[in-house]
Amino acid sequence: MQSSVWFVAHCALIFCQLRHTKGKNGPRPCSEADYYYEYTECDSTGSRWRVAIPHSPGACDGLPEPVKGTECTFSCRAGQFLEMSAQECTPCAAGSYSLGSGIRFDQWDATPPGFSSLAATSPGGGGGVGGDDAQLCNSSTWVPQGSYMESNRDECAVSLIYAVHLKKQGSVTFDYQYPDNNLLFEFFIQNDQCQETDQTGVKKWLKLTNHGEWATHSVSLKSGSNVLYWRTGAVLMGSKVVKPVLLKNVQIEGVAYTSECFPCKPGTYSTEPGSDSCLPCLRDTYSGHGASSCTLCNTTTHYASEGSGECNQRPPCSKKDHFQIHTACDSEGKTQIIYKWIEPKICLEGVSGAVPLPPSGEHKPCPPCNPGFYNNNTAVCSPCQPGTYSDGTKVCKRCPAGTEPVLGYEYKWWNVLPANMKTSCFNVGNSKCDSMNGWEVAGDHIQSGAGGSDNDYLILNIHIPGFKLPTSLPSSRSGTEFGRVVFEFETECSSDCELYFMTDVNRKSTTVVESWAGNKTRQLYTHIMTKNASVSYTWAFQRTNQAWDVRYKVHDVARIFSVTVSNALDGQSSECRACALSSRPSGSLCVPCPPGHYIDPRSSKCTECPPNTHLVPRTTMGADTCRPCGPGSRSSKEHSLCFSDCQFSHTDGNVTLSFDFGPMGSVGTLMNGPSFTSKGTKYFHQFNISLCGGEERMALCSDNVTDLPTSEGQGEKAEATNAVKTFICQSTIIPASGRGLHTALSSQSINLANTFLGVTVANALEGIQSRPELFSQSARKVPDVNFFYRSLEPTSSCESGRSAVVTLRCRPQMSAQGQLTVPSECPAGTCDGCTFHFLWESSGACPTCTEMDYHQIEGACRGGHQDMLYVWTEPKLCMGGVSLPEKRTLLCENMDFFIRLSASLGALTALLLVVLTCYFWKKNKRLEYKYSRLIMSANKECEMPGADSCAVMEGEENDGDMDDDVVYTKPSLLGKLKAIASKGKGDRYENVQLNSSHPKALVWS
Repeated sequence: MQSSVWFVAHCALIFCQLRHTKGKNGPRPCSEADYYYEYTECDSTGSRWRVAIPHSPGACDGLPEPVKGTECTFSCRAGQFLEMSAQECTPCAAGSYSLGSGIRFDQWDATPPGFSSLAATSPGGGGGVGGDDAQLCNSSTWVPQGSYMESNRDECAVSLIYAVHLKKQGSVTFDYQYPDNNLLFEFFIQNDQCQETDQTGVKKWLKLTNHGEWATHSVSLKSGSNVLYWRTGAVLMGSKVVKPVLLKNVQIEGVAYTSECFPCKPGTYSTEPGSDSCLPCLRDTYSGHGASSCTLCNTTTHYASEGSGECNQRPPCSKKDHFQIHTACDSEGKTQIIYKWIEPKICLEGVSGAVPLPPSGEHKPCPPCNPGFYNNNTAVCSPCQPGTYSDGTKVCKRCPAGTEPVLGYEYKWWNVLPANMKTSCFNVGNSKCDSMNGWEVAGDHIQSGAGGSDNDYLILNIHIPGFKLPTSLPSSRSGTEFGRVVFEFETECSSDCELYFMTDVNRKSTTVVESWAGNKTRQLYTHIMTKNASVSYTWAFQRTNQAWDVRYKVHDVARIFSVTVSNALDGQSSECRACALSSRPSGSLCVPCPPGHYIDPRSSKCTECPPNTHLVPRTTMGADTCRPCGPGSRSSKEHSLCFSDCQFSHTDGNVTLSFDFGPMGSVGTLMNGPSFTSKGTKYFHQFNISLCGGEERMALCSDNVTDLPTSEGQGEKAEATNAVKTFICQSTIIPASGRGLHTALSSQSINLANTFLGVTVANALEGIQSRPELFSQSARKVPDVNFFYRSLEPTSSCESGRSAVVTLRCRPQMSAQGQLTVPSECPAGTCDGCTFHFLWESSGACPTCTEMDYHQIEGACRGGHQDMLYVWTEPKLCMGGVSLPEKRTLLCENMDFFIRLSASLGALTALLLVVLTCYFWKKNKRLEYKYSRLIMSANKECEMPGADSCAVMEGEENDGDMDDDVVYTKPSLLGKLKAIASKGKGDRYENVQLNSSHPKALVWS
C-alpha cells in the first residue's frame, strides 16, 4: 500500500518537473510591443469587439482577452486619435495632426498607399484603346509631383483609384486644376458591386478652372465601401499639347475613427498637441518629417522658400535675378528706367561670377495720358468727368449738343498700370512668385515679368462691370455686339512658351478664347462680346508647361502694346459721336432709336432702314449703315440680320424655276466620320446648319462636359457658357463606346458662320467660291442652289474669318429631309481649314411644280364618252406646287355615226341627181316638140297668127328664092336653172332666135 502511494507521488513529482521544464522553454508572455488592437466587423446590432493581434503569431503567449468595443459610429474630434488600449480619444502630439474621423493626403512625393493608377481600355473594340492598342497606354499614368498629382496628357483614359470603407456617411473633398477642355476630366464613385452611385452631371464632370487657379470639389459618400475614380483622357485632333489635370489635398470624412496621428510633412510643423493641421514654415526656415518647429537657415549663404524641407545655397547673381521698371512720372513730368532685384532676393552679390545690378537710366519725358485722361499739369493722369472727352493731350471738354461721349478704354501708353487692371504671378507647385508682379509696364508696352520659375503663370487681368451701348443704338435685338476688346501683342520665345487669352462672364467659369504658342510677330486680335454682362479678360503667359522649379528662360517674353475695350460701362471718352435728337422742336437731348433705325445726319432724327436691308454693327449714322441683303434673302423685323425664308426663284431664258425649301427643315444635322486619333480614339464631327429662318431658328451646338450650369447667378436661368447659337456650328462628338463612357460626349463647339450672305445658282458670292468639282456632277436639268455664309470672327488660322457654302441638289427619289454630305477629299468638311463645303441632296431641293411639268393624254371615244388624262413629264424634276388635274370625261361621236351620215347624204344626193335628170329630160322633150312645131309653121305661108304678120313690109325685098334659116340656141344648164327660177314670176315663154340668110330676117319671139 505504501509502495503504491509512493509511486503515485513520485509520478506526480516527475509530471510537475516536466511541466515546469516545458513552461520554461516555451513561448514567453506577451507584452504591449508584441501586438496591436483592431476592431471586429460590426454585427447586426451595431456592436463590435476589440481584439489583440500579434505582430508575429506564436512569438508570445498570453494575449489580452477580447473586450467589447466602442459603438461602430464612434469617432474622435479633429486633433485626436482613438487610443485602443484604453479606447479613449487622445490628443495628437506636437509635430502631428489628425482629422478625427477623416484622412488627408497632401504629400505626393510618391503615390500614397491605397492609391493606384489604371489605364482603362474601351469595351467591345468600339474605338478607343483596346486589343493591341492597349500597349500604347502602358506608360500613361498619374504622376506624383511633390505637392500634387499630375494626370496624363495623351488620349488614354487613365483613372486614379482609391478605395475606402466608411462606417457612417461621409464626404470626399479635393483641390484640382483643370485648365484645358481638350482633356476630359470626370470624378465618380462606385460601390463594392462596381455599380456607379447616383451623380448628376454637375458632380461628375468637373468645371474648367483659370490657369493657375485651384478649385475645390466635394461629394457626399455613403456608408460602406466606396471606390473613388479620378479619370482623365485627352481628345487630340492635332499636334497641340494639352494641359494636365492637377490634384492635391484629398480629404475623406466618415472613417469612424483614427487609431494614429499623421506626422507633419517636411516644410510644415505643428507646435501644439491636438492639432488638426500643420502650418508651412516661413521663408528662410525649414523643417523635417514630423517637426514641431522650423529651423532658421543661414541667410548669409542659404535661403529657403516658404514651406521648404531644406535650405538651398544662394547662387551668384545673374541677369535672371533682376528686372527693369519705368518709374511713375515725377513732378517735372519725367520718368526713368530703373533695375531692381527680383524679390525675394536669393542671389549673392560681390562673389565670383556675380553680375552687378545695372545703373538706372536717364530721366525722359513721360508719355502722354491715355485717351479719356488728362494730367491737368500734374504728374498723375486723371479720368475725364462724365460727359467730357479728351485725346490724352488736351483738356477735357464737354461734348457739343447733338452728340454724346464714346465710352470705353484705350490703353496705349504704359507708364503705370491702369486702375482697373491687375497683375499677379502663380505657380501650381510652389508659392515663390505669389508676391511678384506678373507683368511690368514699359512705356509704350507692357511685358511679362521675370517670375519665380519658368512654369509660372504670369497673369494680367482687366475687369469690365458691364457695357453701355450708344444712346441712339438699339439694344433690344438678340445677338447685338455690346462691346469688343482689341489688343496688339507679340511673343519672343526660345522654348514652348504660350500666351492665353481668356474670358470669365459673370464670374461663372473661365474659358480660353484663343492661345498662341511659340514666337508670334506683332499682330492684332479682336474679340466680340454679344452679352451685356460683367466680364473679366485675362492674359496668362507661361514660358514652359514643364514642371521646372527654376528660372532659365527669363528672356522669353510676351508684350502687349495696346488694349482697347469699347462701350465699357465705367469707361472714359476720347471723342464724341452724333446721336438722334428728340422730336420736339427745341429738343437737344439724345434719344434712343427704335430697332432697325439709323440717324439721318441732315435731320438728326431716327429713320427706319428700307425693306430687306440690315444695319451694319456699331454704326447708326447715315443711310449707308443700312446694307442690302444678299440675293434670295430678306431682313429680320429689326433689321439685325439677313436670312432665307426658304423661297427662291431662278429665271433662265423664258423659264422660271421656283423653289420652296421649307420641307427640308429649318436645321440640318450631319454626323461626319468616324475619325480616329493617333491612339485610336473614335470621334465624329457634328455639323448643325440653319437653312431657313431668322434668329428663332438658329443652329445650336453645346458642350455637355466642361461647361456645366452653376447654382450661382441669383436665380437666373442656368445656361451653358459654351453654347454656340448661329447659322452653322460644329461640335466634336465622342461616342460612349469610344472611351468606355456611359454617354456620348459633346465638346469643342465652335461657330463656323454667323452671317448669311445670300442664295444663288452662281458659284461665287462676295469672294466666297463654291467648289462643285468636290462632289459628283449632276446630270439633271435643275441647277444646284448655293447658300453662302460667313463668320465675322477672325481666328489665328483664318484672318478673314471662316466661311461656308451649302449646295442644295434636286434628288426626287429622296425624302424631303434628304442627306447631307461633305467632300470625300476633305472629310472634315474643309480643305483649307477656313471654307467649309456641304452638299444637301433632297427632294425638297427640287423646284415647285407648274402647268409646264405635265401634259394631256386623250382617251378613245367609247359609247359616246371620251376620257382626258394628265400625267407628269418624265423624268419628274419638281415637288409640291400645282397638282395634276383630275381626269375629265367628255361627250364624243364615234365613226359609225359619221358613216351613216355620209351614206344618207350620198343617197340623198343621188336621188336629187335622178330627179333633176328626169326633169331636164322631160323639159328637153318639150323643147324639141316646140321646135318641130316652129319649123312646121315656118314652112306654111301666111299661116301665122294675126298678131304676127308674115307679109313683106313695104320697102323690103322679097326675093323669091330667099332661104330662111331658123337658128335655135340651146340654153346652158345655168340658163335652164334661171328659167326654172323665172317661172315663179309669170315668165312662161322661151325665146327662140330665128336667123335668116337675108339681112333683114324676121325675128320671132
